[in-house]
Amino acid sequence: MHTGKLISLILLFALIDNDIIAQPAKPATNHNLTTEFNIQYGLLMSHHLELDVFRSHFPAFEISLQKTTFGKYRWEAEYAYPIIGINLWYSGLGGRSEIGSAFAVYPTINFPLISDNKLSLNFKLGIGLGYLTNRFHRIDNYKNFAIGSHLNIAASLFFEFRRRVSKMLTMTAGMGLTHFSNGSMKTPNYGLNILTASIGVTSYLNNPNSSLDRKILPELYSFEFDGRKYLSLEFATALAFKDMSGEYGKSFYVLGAFANIMAQVSYKSKFGFGLDLTHDGSDKILLERRYVTVTNNLQLTKIGVNIAYELVMDRLSFLFNVGFYVSGLERSESDIYQRLTLKYFITKNLFANMALSAHLGRAEYVGFGLGYRVNFIYKRKIKHN
Repeated sequence: MHTGKLISLILLFALIDNDIIAQPAKPATNHNLTTEFNIQYGLLMSHHLELDVFRSHFPAFEISLQKTTFGKYRWEAEYAYPIIGINLWYSGLGGRSEIGSAFAVYPTINFPLISDNKLSLNFKLGIGLGYLTNRFHRIDNYKNFAIGSHLNIAASLFFEFRRRVSKMLTMTAGMGLTHFSNGSMKTPNYGLNILTASIGVTSYLNNPNSSLDRKILPELYSFEFDGRKYLSLEFATALAFKDMSGEYGKSFYVLGAFANIMAQVSYKSKFGFGLDLTHDGSDKILLERRYVTVTNNLQLTKIGVNIAYELVMDRLSFLFNVGFYVSGLERSESDIYQRLTLKYFITKNLFANMALSAHLGRAEYVGFGLGYRVNFIYKRKIKHN
């Protein structure tokens, strides 16, 4: 379990390490680093009846080291020169002894939605590792219905307003959600959803270079969309582990196989369709407890069809699938499912992936695996910028 989550963090750090993502168009500069401190205040959302007892208001604190992009790489220009960084987050979660305190460390990318030289409205996305000081224990801490593990995945989604007040300083204000979950690797796993508002200040560590204001547009490099019209056929697998010993006295493996056919319509976006095969070892015990007879393993395999959208950032991309199951005996949660897959291309066609599967927003498993892509070009005209 710990190894899988470490792999996910390494994949996300690839977004920050630009020497891994792409080849530089201009010499590197060291004069675009900033540090940011913000104070947050919010509440623990009660998205399940069992979590009502933990509802409270409390502060949280975040400090980050960030890098302001200016077009050193093609993807920076295509995404309006985002801010990338690494964040440390802490909250006492209202002082409830059952859930304790929370720590998180995660890379972030801050996309400008509307911006000029002084003002910007941004969307900030972060995902990494979280640590909760207290977890569920069937004897020592049975009142913690939220999470069964100390180590979790931490995710942060924020809308943020930024106002540049001087050459060195920027003020920030925002509102968003911080989420802790282990993807059902250890049950229970209702997760924690923390809604907060924030205010903060950002300062450059040194005088920023002039390229930050004028921006540049680099040349085209490997892994980037060159205007050719093609379809991509992708095959991938994901292996997950579900520790349900607290409820059923056993642990189970989940094996998923995915196929997607995608059409790239721009540098950033792909659209397509997908087919899923999922075998969850825990389904059998769930069916037996409802007195449903299982005669063969094929009855435990769920087949799903879906629509897909992929957001591309050079080697790294986010794939979103929404679909429904057409077969499989165990579909008690819902026929509708969602999957978020983080992909990182090791070579031109081979990629590693981390897949989070959910039913109506409730996480089922987090799987890790490999995939392969085959491209079929049907129009060879290259777009010139």
